[in-house]
Amino acid sequence: MSSYKNRISQFNEMLADPIIDLLKFKTLCFEGIPDHPSLRSLSWKILLEYLPLKKSDRIIELSRHRLVYKNYVKEIVAHPDHSNKENNVSDHPLNMCQGSQWKTYFKDNEVLLQIDKDVRRLCPDISFFQQETSYSIYTLIDEIGPCETLTKRVDQAILETSVIGTTKGGLRNAIIKKYREEDYTTLEDGKEAHWQVVERILFIYAKLNPGLAYVQGMNEIIGPLYYTFASDPDLNWQEHAEADCFFCFTNLMGEIRDHFIKTLDDSPLGIGQHMNKLFFLLQTKDAELWKDLEAKQMKPQFFAFRWITLLLSQEFNLPDVIRLWDSLFADTKRFEFLLYVCVAMLVLIREQIFECDFPKAMKLIQNFPHETYDMSVIIRKAEELRVVSSYVPVQPDGDLPSKSKETFLQRSKFKKKFSIHVRNKSS
Repeated sequence: MSSYKNRISQFNEMLADPIIDLLKFKTLCFEGIPDHPSLRSLSWKILLEYLPLKKSDRIIELSRHRLVYKNYVKEIVAHPDHSNKENNVSDHPLNMCQGSQWKTYFKDNEVLLQIDKDVRRLCPDISFFQQETSYSIYTLIDEIGPCETLTKRVDQAILETSVIGTTKGGLRNAIIKKYREEDYTTLEDGKEAHWQVVERILFIYAKLNPGLAYVQGMNEIIGPLYYTFASDPDLNWQEHAEADCFFCFTNLMGEIRDHFIKTLDDSPLGIGQHMNKLFFLLQTKDAELWKDLEAKQMKPQFFAFRWITLLLSQEFNLPDVIRLWDSLFADTKRFEFLLYVCVAMLVLIREQIFECDFPKAMKLIQNFPHETYDMSVIIRKAEELRVVSSYVPVQPDGDLPSKSKETFLQRSKFKKKFSIHVRNKSS
């Protein structure tokens, strides 16, 4: 039996166990999940703690979660309660008082417009997200009659905003018109593309998590998840990809949400601490390279902000991202391993970095030559770095070395919109 077939057999046997041995299962997944029907889709759901380890409990849990999500769609998207807003004479569109339903409505529209803009450009290298899904909102809620869709709401919100923009001189209106002309073409009524499904998931997540809502970059996190679930050959998994993706995304965000909260940037839980951990780790593993980056004044926020926050989803092609996430999701210290992967990427291009001045080095690092290095090579290098000096901690919490602290404090000068970091792919 070939090694590939043997691995498929190992997965099938373990997934068929009455209760999965999680440690053994993670060890198996870490080496990569075979591209075999349903294996990755099912494995990720287990690794992200959406499906229970006990096989007999899975059908019940799936049914329960999918029903909950269907109700979310009905209440938040398909049939939102506008009656109180429309009939309350004391409330009106210009009422910006706390508790005004109109204020909430307009605020939600701002979030929705940002989500809409981001998901329309999701994974532009592949056509999947622009293709029609077989499971639209009408299939999900089992209704034939008319219902509200986010696409209709976006169109209405843009129309309302454009009217306001016109009264202010037309400049904002012109910007909105340009935005609409550059959109992907929407499908006819009754049909939806995959990006519209992702838009719905993100909007529902934002409504249910008002403290965080939606932050640019979440679309890049959900993209590989949804693609993996919605492209599963098993039609049953496909049909429920939206609900399953919502809960897996929610669980994943529960672990990384602090990276998206700006007020936590300087805290031990925020992205700043993780960027400094990355540079501390580089210092312990390759002091020569660390000194070179310091001499070039290459701050971690120039590249590590995007790398860590988006789980490297923007640095590689989708198949490589999916392979990397097999290992990240399976690792018992998954986000510590992410830092080792980041260090491995730097170490692999160290000789090129040495030869570059600051502008060229920054361009090289921000546009990691992923076509040169197979993902298995990067992961293997990360494992080597972790094993070689396993006694070296990944920067304990508390005070940072003075040089690293200085590096982080300078980040405040570079706090621009998140999209600049996310899409900084200079040619």
